[in-house]
Amino acid sequence: MPIIVDPSHATGRPDLIPPMACAAVAAGADGVHVEVHSCPEKALSDGPQALLPRQYYELMAQLRRLAEVMGKTVSPTA
Repeated sequence: MPIIVDPSHATGRPDLIPPMACAAVAAGADGVHVEVHSCPEKALSDGPQALLPRQYYELMAQLRRLAEVMGKTVSPTA
């Protein structure tokens, strides 16, 4: 079964999402679920644990580099 890690809900803190997501990829996770919102303080749910879009793009660049080192790839976004 594929392993999907959710650092947004697991930590509840946006500052911990990047290191947890990197740890998940390094440990061999097949996917990462991350909450993203352009205005977290106005989100109807999960705002306090969401990344801003800019933070998400930075994280994804980091995860792509890490995945490559681990012999994996990150699917391109639509």
